[in-house]
Amino acid sequence: MSSATARRAAARALAPAALMVLIFYLSSREAVGPDLPAWTRVIAHFCTYAALAASWAWALAPAIGRRAIATAAAVSFLYALSDEYHQSFVPGRDSDPLDVLTDTLGIAAALLAITRVAPRSR
Repeated sequence: MSSATARRAAARALAPAALMVLIFYLSSREAVGPDLPAWTRVIAHFCTYAALAASWAWALAPAIGRRAIATAAAVSFLYALSDEYHQSFVPGRDSDPLDVLTDTLGIAAALLAITRVAPRSR
């Protein structure tokens, strides 16, 4: 990998890293927002982790090519697990395995969409 490719990959990694910081911040709050119906939380988890996985795939693709999909899936899934673990220590929050399932479905949906669309766009 050339130094220009390495710099580009490092710069791209700022986007998913920033999203991870935002997730951590929101998870450390006792209340994230107004009391909304449970289904909105499901949608938020799904979309947030879909965005995280897609941004990791985008960030890693210049450096590691097709392996970016599997790496993005692993990083995003492990972060979902760590986020739930983190929430178990936050007063007023709890750790919910169903949140990890929802996160995983979002990750899978985003990366499946990327693998279906990317070959056609080339």
